Amino acid sequence: MSANLLVEGIVILLATGAIWKGSDWLETASERLATYYGLPQVVQGAIVVAIGSSFPELASVVVAALRESLALGVGAIVGSAIFNVLVIPAVAGIATDDYIESNRTLVYKEAQFYMLAVSVLLITFALAVIYYPVEGTLSGSVTRPLALIPLALYGLYIFIQYQDTTEHEADEADAEGIAVGRQWLFLLAGLAVILVAVERLVHSIRLIGESFGVPGFLLGVTILAATTSLPDTLVSVRAARDDRGVASLANVLGSNTFDLLVAIPAGVLIAGAAPIDFAMAVPMFGILTAATILLFTVLRTDLELSDTESYALLGAYVLFVAWVVAETAGIVVGILPSG
Repeated sequence: MSANLLVEGIVILLATGAIWKGSDWLETASERLATYYGLPQVVQGAIVVAIGSSFPELASVVVAALRESLALGVGAIVGSAIFNVLVIPAVAGIATDDYIESNRTLVYKEAQFYMLAVSVLLITFALAVIYYPVEGTLSGSVTRPLALIPLALYGLYIFIQYQDTTEHEADEADAEGIAVGRQWLFLLAGLAVILVAVERLVHSIRLIGESFGVPGFLLGVTILAATTSLPDTLVSVRAARDDRGVASLANVLGSNTFDLLVAIPAGVLIAGAAPIDFAMAVPMFGILTAATILLFTVLRTDLELSDTESYALLGAYVLFVAWVVAETAGIVVGILPSG
């Protein structure tokens, strides 16, 4: 058994590397295509690059749904969202010499819509518990009609961003020298590599979890979330170093909005229905909300992210992981349901 676990551990490392490389192709192509088509910086970060960098999370949910272990995929989305709002801005802030600048559009439009996304998804889960309960537990089944609720909200998000695009005047000089066909080829190649790597990653993490008796949701919140969030980290750090702080932070919020409103519903549409443990989901969404409020607070102070604030965000994530590990090991009990 130990030899098999070692092999699965190696597979996880190799798959993570493949996801990183595939995401690099995907994100670079997405960014260049967005520049070629003249999209404003905030739209590039919040939609185009965010969707590209969020494809590993989407793939993890789809693969988990096909393997009938959607809890692992949902856990990855929630954990990735927490990772994104705490770790990615922190790493980007620490990796740059200057403070990361924000703006009011980012704080008041992107941030508020993201909080709305969190609320709508939690309401969707609550409707599942009310109208499609699982007897004997505080759980419900999220059906395809319910999954359409967050998808409809993402449609509204796209419409709002489109309105910004119509008012934007692009600099045609930025699009010079971009080979459109080549970028589309890199984009498709990145998608293919990520799909294969994520399939192996989900399989290996699920086997390791079964060996140690760790719930799929918790594995998703920690290991799978961190590995699939690496591309988002790369994108935001690179944008911050290029003095594009708004795009760096917009990628974080846009990725989370996509993950919550599209990735999870996509898994439900594929599986037909997905059981959601409300007792597990509510504490995690509570932590996600608290982490988001912390991020909004530090972004609003002087509309920039300082090194001290970056370390504070990183410390908050370390406390979160320590708490999840303590809950799983039974050291701390009473917040997350056992089993």
